[in-house]
Order: sequence, then structure tokens, then C-alpha cells
Amino acid sequence: MTTTLLRVHRAAAAVWIALVLALTVWTLWLNQLTADSTRAAQTHCAQDYCDTFPSPYASGAGVIALLTGYGFLLVAAYAGGALIGRELESGTAHLAWTQGITPTRWLTAKLALPAATLTAGLTLLVTVFHQGWAANRDLAFDDWYTPALFLARGPAAVAYALCALAVGTLAALLLRRALPALGASVAVMWLLALTLETYRADLWPTKTRTTAHPADLPAHAWELAGGRNAHGYYVVFHPESHYWPLQLVECGIVLALAATATAASFTLLRRRTA
Repeated sequence: MTTTLLRVHRAAAAVWIALVLALTVWTLWLNQLTADSTRAAQTHCAQDYCDTFPSPYASGAGVIALLTGYGFLLVAAYAGGALIGRELESGTAHLAWTQGITPTRWLTAKLALPAATLTAGLTLLVTVFHQGWAANRDLAFDDWYTPALFLARGPAAVAYALCALAVGTLAALLLRRALPALGASVAVMWLLALTLETYRADLWPTKTRTTAHPADLPAHAWELAGGRNAHGYYVVFHPESHYWPLQLVECGIVLALAATATAASFTLLRRRTA
């Protein structure tokens, strides 16, 4: 099964490996060369210009964060459309089941190999990006709580990709058509990401600071609310130390949904092939 999967999906595997290598090289290039040249340029430019426009480092890091953090939408499209949906629609899966491969073994192989490949590739990307951003955050345009950067610097990027794989599989098994499954899986994952992004600040208790004068927030704090009441000036925020608790809670939610979708896929497949 592993050899067959590699042969059938070798083009997708080659694209994924090329994408991981390209983003890794680009990240290293930004951190080793572009960061130094950006700092040198900032010492010779007008202060207003430097503060108004993103630096070359910030622009490149923003694109890498976007691709790393939201690449799970492509995973959902691939899982729903090509990995599972196309084989069910064309009858390839049914042919495999008549040649001594049980449906459960077929689905296990279909999920295990892409899951391992996604985990390895995204772990590399997240590690390289996190280290580079931490060393050059003074050049970055976005802070830790911006959506793409929040996902790209931690295990949430891996969790979302695995969830997209599971959701795409379940959509394909339910619809048994490649294009509808592709659209449904992308829509579900987009809605999931949007929902968690909307309620992300509520995943961990916030801090509130009340003072007689307008309060100064800690460096890189995520300000959620503020104003003045009977007790003075107040501000509600997440300090930067809350990044990892927020990240891990969100990972737990996404992985739980991935496990649920995977279990539902196996249950549905066994019922339909019994």
C-alpha cells in the first residue's frame, strides 16, 4: 500500500517537498542576509519612511507566515478532492478492496503517510520560522497575536493541517464526489479557523490593569479592551507570556476535532462496506 500510494500521489509529494524546501531556504535567507541588509538600510533612511512601510524582512516573513499558518486550506482541498474523493468517484478504491486490501487498511494507509509527511514538513517550517522571527522580531511588522503569525510559530500549524486531512477525508466519504468534497472541506476548515480566531482571546484568562492614570501595557501585550470607569482607567490584555497557553489550548481543540473526524470516517467506511 505504501508503494502504491507513493506512485499514485508522487506528484503531490514532490510539490509538498519542494514547497517545504523553498520556504525553509527563503526563511534562512531572510534571517541570514535580508535581516542584516534591512538593518543597514534603516540606518540611512528617513525615520518616517522606515516606520511607514514594511521592511523587506517584514514583507517576506509575512508571506511565509501566511503560507505556513494557512496552508491547511490546501491540505483540505487535496484530501477531499484528490486523496480520497477522486478514488471513490472513479472506483479505484472499490477495485483495491476487491484485491485483498480491506477498506480499513486502505483508509489507514491513505491517512498515515500524508499525516506523517505533513507533520515532518510543518515541524521543520515552524521551527525554522519561529527561531528566525524570535531573533529578528525588531524588523517584523506584525506582533505575536496576529492570526497568521500566531499559527506559524507553534504547533497549531501542524494541528490544523492534520484536522484538514481528517475533515477532507470525512467530506469525501460523505459526498463521494471529488469537487463537492473539495469545496465542503475547504469551507469547513475556513469556518473552523475563523471561529477559533474570533474567540482566541477567550481561550485563556485575561489580565486587567486598573490605574488612576492611563496605564502603560507591557511590551508586546495584546490589548483587548480599555477605557475609564468609577475605579479609574482600565485595560484588559493578554501579555506575551500567554502565547503558549493560548497556542496549546487551541491545538487541543483542533486535534480533538481531527480525532473525531477520523473516527467518524472509519465508522462511516465500515458501515458502507459491511
